[in-house]
Amino acid sequence: MDRGVSTFEARISEGANGWRLDRALADAFPELSRERLKALIAAGAVSGPAGPVNDPSKKAIAGALFSVAVPAPEPAQAQAQDIALNVVFEDEDLIVIDKPAGLVVHPAAGNLDGTLVNALLHHCAGQLSGIGGVVRPGIVHRIDKDTSGLMVAAKNDAAHEGLARQFKAHSIDRRYRAIVSGRIAAAEGTVDKRLGRSSHNRKKMAVVGESQGKHAVTHWRRIAPLREATLVECRLETGRTHQVRVHMASIGHPLVGDPVYGSTRPAHRHLLATLHFQRQALHAAHLGFIHPVKSHALAFESEIPADMQELFNNLIV
Repeated sequence: MDRGVSTFEARISEGANGWRLDRALADAFPELSRERLKALIAAGAVSGPAGPVNDPSKKAIAGALFSVAVPAPEPAQAQAQDIALNVVFEDEDLIVIDKPAGLVVHPAAGNLDGTLVNALLHHCAGQLSGIGGVVRPGIVHRIDKDTSGLMVAAKNDAAHEGLARQFKAHSIDRRYRAIVSGRIAAAEGTVDKRLGRSSHNRKKMAVVGESQGKHAVTHWRRIAPLREATLVECRLETGRTHQVRVHMASIGHPLVGDPVYGSTRPAHRHLLATLHFQRQALHAAHLGFIHPVKSHALAFESEIPADMQELFNNLIV
């Protein structure tokens, strides 16, 4: 066996008898995700009583012994960079950070480095077991560059799959604090409007028709009335790109400072310039989920950052 390959053995449990093989193997090897196991089966790295297996859909038999040869994870394409992080929580499976406004999450054209991924590769060096066979942090959700607040990332396949499953089921508790333009009279409300790419500008999202885009729901409640503005809490039932920004703009209350979906009110224009506030007033203030490996509940809070607090203070009636 190659020095870069680790071999693991386990038996199919009684409870997994008759399951699809990939599902039963994910139960037997909890450190590997089902998708990772499918890839390993396709690569000929999984063997059972009759030798190598190549069909992830075959029925599993309780008590059957399987071995999985897992190659050492490949290096990430992104480079590790020593960028300061505000770590809220960390264990061997995941990390929760409080992202500052201005930090991009993923390397991409225009931001090839200096991102959260670069920072996590440095901070978690030696702790990443390889998401999908690559040494990288498992990013299961994103926050816009100019939005601040809480994010969670996985360190291994099992945590990545468990978190992704919760996001897909919409069971993650995510609440944002936002300062929106205009006074909102109602105490609370829900925006249930599908979101998709704008037909006028593909870089923007927009409310679209019933046969287009993706289902998106935002629950909001008024926290404090301000000068031609309102501080609100937005709870995401779904998690679509720019969801809070587009949904609040769609009901006539775009985020203060939003350069894409808002139009700055005359009463705010001078204040934003004076404070050098050049982003949407949006902060991911609460994040709650079930630990994907240890199964206990976790919940985190983040105070509104200084720039948004200063804006709020200057808008108090």
